[in-house]
Amino acid sequence: MRFLLALFFILGLVSCNDEVIIKPKAELRLDYSKANYEDFAGDCFYSFQKNERVILEKKRNCGVNLHYPKMKATLYLSYQKVSDSNLDSLLRDAQKLTYDHAIKAESIPEQPFVNPDHNVYGMFYMINGDAATQAQFYATDSLKHFINGALYFEAKPNFDSLYPAVVYLRNDIRKIMETLEWYTEE
Repeated sequence: MRFLLALFFILGLVSCNDEVIIKPKAELRLDYSKANYEDFAGDCFYSFQKNERVILEKKRNCGVNLHYPKMKATLYLSYQKVSDSNLDSLLRDAQKLTYDHAIKAESIPEQPFVNPDHNVYGMFYMINGDAATQAQFYATDSLKHFINGALYFEAKPNFDSLYPAVVYLRNDIRKIMETLEWYTEE
């Protein structure tokens, strides 16, 4: 019996001579093609440049949804007219909507936006972490127009996995803010 046990032990040692091959680290690589932009001017009081790959859906009250089907993401834009008394509440609501995500967010860096040539003033929020949205913004002329935007993915929030798409879409949001122009009612 000892002989058989010793034989199995020796065979076990001899059969484990395979060299260990260390595999290189693999990282997910998501490349998105360069964004090309085209003008959008709806029936409402603003225009901007949007990514040409976006599927645009006009909503009531001058809102617009920009769908990114390959990324399963949507940028929701809502428009409201500014009156004498509602600018403070519009700003407060936009900031509250952003900071409601602070529970799940790791950080929320703010980038003020000022374009006096086109009378556009606003704030861009980058929400880092496993929050429901990864970017929000608002823009206004402080007199007549106010736009609020929020980016959502059709997936459970996982910031590490979504990060390449988030960076790409944040650049699209910046482009919208940079090219936003107001026009008056006819």
